[in-house]
Amino acid sequence: MAAGGLAGLLPAQTQLEYALLDADTPQEKENLVYQYLKKMDSRERDLTVPELGGDLQWLNTAGPISLHKDLCGKVVVLDFFTYCCINCLHLLPDLHTLERQYSDKDGLIIVGVHSAKFPNEKVLDNIKSAVLRYNIVHPVVNDADATLWHELEVSCWPTLVILGPRGNMLFSLVGEGHREKLFLFTSITLKFYKERGQIKDNNIGIKLYRDTLPPSPLLFPGKVTVDNSGERLVIADTGHHRILVTQKNGQILHTIGGPSSGRRDGRFSEAAFNSPQGITIKNNVIYVADTENHLIRKIDLELEMVTTVAGIGIQGVDKDGGAKGEEQPISSPWDVVFGNSISGTQEGDVLWIAMAGTHQVWALMLEGGKLPKGSDLKKGVCLRFAGSGNEENRNNAYPHKAGFAQPSGLSLASEEPWNCLFVADSESSTVRTISLKDGAVKHLVGGERDPLNLFAFGDVDGAGINAKLQHPLGVTWDKKRKLLYVADSYNHKIKVVDPKMKNCATLAGTGEASNVIGSSFTQSTFNEPGGLCVEENGRLMYVADTNNHQIKVLDLETKILSMALPILNPEACDVPDNLPVQKDKITNLPKLPKSAPVLQLPSLTVAPGQTIQFLLKLTLPPDSKLNEEAPNSWFITAEDNTWLLQGQCLSGEIKDVSCQIIIPFQLPRSCLSAEAILAVKACLYYCSKGSSACMMKGVSFSQPLQIASTNQGSLTQVELIHAFLTN
Repeated sequence: MAAGGLAGLLPAQTQLEYALLDADTPQEKENLVYQYLKKMDSRERDLTVPELGGDLQWLNTAGPISLHKDLCGKVVVLDFFTYCCINCLHLLPDLHTLERQYSDKDGLIIVGVHSAKFPNEKVLDNIKSAVLRYNIVHPVVNDADATLWHELEVSCWPTLVILGPRGNMLFSLVGEGHREKLFLFTSITLKFYKERGQIKDNNIGIKLYRDTLPPSPLLFPGKVTVDNSGERLVIADTGHHRILVTQKNGQILHTIGGPSSGRRDGRFSEAAFNSPQGITIKNNVIYVADTENHLIRKIDLELEMVTTVAGIGIQGVDKDGGAKGEEQPISSPWDVVFGNSISGTQEGDVLWIAMAGTHQVWALMLEGGKLPKGSDLKKGVCLRFAGSGNEENRNNAYPHKAGFAQPSGLSLASEEPWNCLFVADSESSTVRTISLKDGAVKHLVGGERDPLNLFAFGDVDGAGINAKLQHPLGVTWDKKRKLLYVADSYNHKIKVVDPKMKNCATLAGTGEASNVIGSSFTQSTFNEPGGLCVEENGRLMYVADTNNHQIKVLDLETKILSMALPILNPEACDVPDNLPVQKDKITNLPKLPKSAPVLQLPSLTVAPGQTIQFLLKLTLPPDSKLNEEAPNSWFITAEDNTWLLQGQCLSGEIKDVSCQIIIPFQLPRSCLSAEAILAVKACLYYCSKGSSACMMKGVSFSQPLQIASTNQGSLTQVELIHAFLTN
């Protein structure tokens, strides 16, 4: 390769760029690019890209790809990216559009060259998750040691390099915002080399990773929040492009948007989002950071309507703001939280926004009011509150002079002495505070003192700057304990911070990216948790365990990670929320054979509104297998206490007895009796492996309930274990 890497392109491409600035018409621009290509193609020696090592790991392909063999005869766009980088994410819509316009049959191939910033991003499984999360459908190579990056002397993320059909370098585009040039350079390059008969129309072996995965109730949930009553959860089901409102037992109350991405206001069934992240709820109103639509959306649960309150639907570059919300362009909002203005009389009259795309924190005025160090503002105005827009880890007494690096999580501590916003500043691997008295931005934990060093990450418990985090995405304030919890995403942990002492320590997770629900917090594992919240009474924490596609529930009093929240579709549940139990639903439940044993369980003391989690574990006789074609199921009855069944999911399928089945049951808020008996039943059809004989077997678990008026805790678990015996 000619010396100098991408620098070898600079003299000629710089001349072209200046000439393009003076060109008035599309035809002039196309001619300039065409002449540039003639010049580059007639060079004595090509600027060629070295071959990718044969031992590198590939995604979205049937096997490794050779740049100089498999991609000979193709125009190739190399996208040097790292999946944490917001600027890299901003480039993806341009690449999606480009690959829809030109296929490999047309002679174009895009190859993502993943060159990690963080150690966590070198792991193939984590890159797989990112490829799914961001719907990347072109080949991606894991260049974990940044070999090609160094060979070409790439200097920043994202960088695009356009190659001709001989692997000859033609153009480079550094940073985001080059859509017009990308399409111009690519289209003329294809035309130029087609005229010379150098473009091949063969297919490349694309095998999408997403096609190998089973469906999941949640897909990369980014954030979760809980309402003030503690009874409703709001989940950003990011990968399904929807918002779910559920009961605390996981039963879905509302599905808003999804499963495909889009941008539509209207009724819940019509509305569409694009990879929503942050959500916040007050009474029956939810605000959503609709990240890839560059919008803030409002969900009214009473009217069942979605409206847009900020953003214009395309990525903004304005770093000051000040227009009415729906006229104000914004960029990749990642989290939202309610707050209070200085002069306002109404609680929750400001919506704070983590504006990851411009590395700032913004405010949307829900009512007229005043912000710290600001003038009076009218209702509906959307503007920058803190952050210069430079990507930095800079603290400053003046909020506009401070610098953030992709702020991705917000939490409010409105009480004294805190009165601040906590900010998970992901790319600086820090947690920062913004005073709501004077706007001063201060360091809390993580990072280091040099505001330009965004590589001060690690996994170290400690105080202040001695503590180290790795790309934290979420924070939540525990009012009861006066503690801050942090989703330390790339360390796969939940950390706890005492803001008074600036101490930061591991609360949950081992640091391993996996999915273990252990007997204690420190034995349990996560996989890039993105968001978290604590209910008002301080008992339960909910964690959006993003790459495990789950919401995990942590009991902060017992220090037990009690479960992964089951997401129960209303379609699968027999009873609507607020209607009496319908008799035909009960009569449709299967009848157990007379030989089915009835197992008496010890009496359980519970309180109105409490959730019982039944953990059903059934074992078949040796050399038996479940007949998967038969209606294997569990169901719940309450012979003389049908009031217990109001609003419940009364039955469900059993598809696999090797796994524990979680059956949530929430007691009504109004209980008509101090004593009741609940029956949990299972009906299975299984066959002997050595014969064609198939049996129907059943078991019933009888659970007496003592209903007390005092709170017994919000969740209790009951194991239901039974082994079927050989006849």
